[in-house]
Amino acid sequence: MTTVSELPSPLTLLPRAQAGDEHAMNHLLTAITPYVARICRSITHDDGADATQEALLAVYRGLGSLREPAAFYGWVRSVTVREAIRTARRYGAESCCSEVDSQEETNPLDAVHISDVLERLSQAHRQVLTLRAYGLDEEEMAEVLALPVGTVRSRLFRARRRFQEAWQPSAA
Repeated sequence: MTTVSELPSPLTLLPRAQAGDEHAMNHLLTAITPYVARICRSITHDDGADATQEALLAVYRGLGSLREPAAFYGWVRSVTVREAIRTARRYGAESCCSEVDSQEETNPLDAVHISDVLERLSQAHRQVLTLRAYGLDEEEMAEVLALPVGTVRSRLFRARRRFQEAWQPSAA
């Protein structure tokens, strides 16, 4: 049995997978699954497995449309976020975007406080803050959320302000 760490690099597998090599496609999807699952869990919580499956299926279907191999991970991130939000909407908005999965080493108590503050925000504000945490700009967020860019900018501004207001009492 091959482990993920023994697989070739996704960027090495990409041209073969795009050319229709099923073996390369399977290895490629296996290699990106942890990355996709981490994003989906942070956006959908309990529906992370379903969102991961939907995102991997969308990657599989859309891989032929990717023109620039260097943009692979950014493209996968965009596809994954879009599918995770669709899954969250389909299964109920309550759990959507309520946790930010940080890749940095932080104080575990800070993570608890951040999650607590995020839980107190509206769903719309949690969504934009989570998408920003994954590096999406306003235009990308607007596309993913199917909203005008101005609405996204306004929500992001208000979400940051609400987060800061809620964070201040817990920081003291």
